Amino acid sequence: MTRVWCFLFLISISLILPQASCSYAGSASAIINPSKVKQISWKPRAFVYEGFLTDLECDHLISIAKSELKRSAVADNVSGKSKLSEVRTSSGMFISKNKDPIVAGIEDKISTWTFLPKENGEDIQVLRYEHGQKYDPHYDYFADKVNIARGGHRLATVLMYLTNVTRGGETVFPAAEESPRHRGSETNDLSECAKKGTAVKPRRGDALLFFSLTPNAIPDPSSLHAGCPVIEGEKWSATKWIHVNSFDKIVGTDDNCKDENESCERWAALGECTNNSEYMVGSPELPGSCRRSCRVC
Repeated sequence: MTRVWCFLFLISISLILPQASCSYAGSASAIINPSKVKQISWKPRAFVYEGFLTDLECDHLISIAKSELKRSAVADNVSGKSKLSEVRTSSGMFISKNKDPIVAGIEDKISTWTFLPKENGEDIQVLRYEHGQKYDPHYDYFADKVNIARGGHRLATVLMYLTNVTRGGETVFPAAEESPRHRGSETNDLSECAKKGTAVKPRRGDALLFFSLTPNAIPDPSSLHAGCPVIEGEKWSATKWIHVNSFDKIVGTDDNCKDENESCERWAALGECTNNSEYMVGSPELPGSCRRSCRVC
């Protein structure tokens, strides 16, 4: 509770004190400067941190991802199974939390800013959007039991922009209640897609934090959001989804805690625990084939 109140304090104080900063013990290098945070919306709760990542961090994430990219998928609303869809046309991959010191440092900064435990977060997903690619309006919380079984709903999303985009590529909230501070800003510089709601233009190093659940843990329909088509240039971004409960917790050891395929460890490192959760993780009724590598037992 203390961390939640500190987060709310940082957000509010950043609006009036230009040089305020705060950090917490255990992550000395992950210092957050609230003067760089601006409110985008209260419904959903959405904030942008300007310059959250350094150029080095942006380049590092891109360099790791380039050789491992594959077509992005979406979760089926009924089964929770990962599938390809024209709703989402980007390519991407996942980077494990302790990949190297730079990635671990980014994880520390995310936890410091959001005041949410690192263990509640999925691995960072790096995405590339080329000309015309986009992600249609969707929610980050789930509508199926398969995905909720591990960590519960996605509570919050941190979307980090790794490159500038000449035209298009904005993140837009079609159902948002816009902040007065954000209203009317940059409208002449936005694509037609972005003008259909409250929008954030991708800028290298900036990070967007928004909550998919209300403060009483109910899915927030105003968190509907989309990635507008890239019109000119190329968009690289990195997404961190954070759950209500631990996403990493090993819940016990039993006879079902095993990998049934010798490739499970490699698949898990590529992000298949999330992309193909029905096969990899399964459900309490039907355990998946790679539960040990996905660290759910």
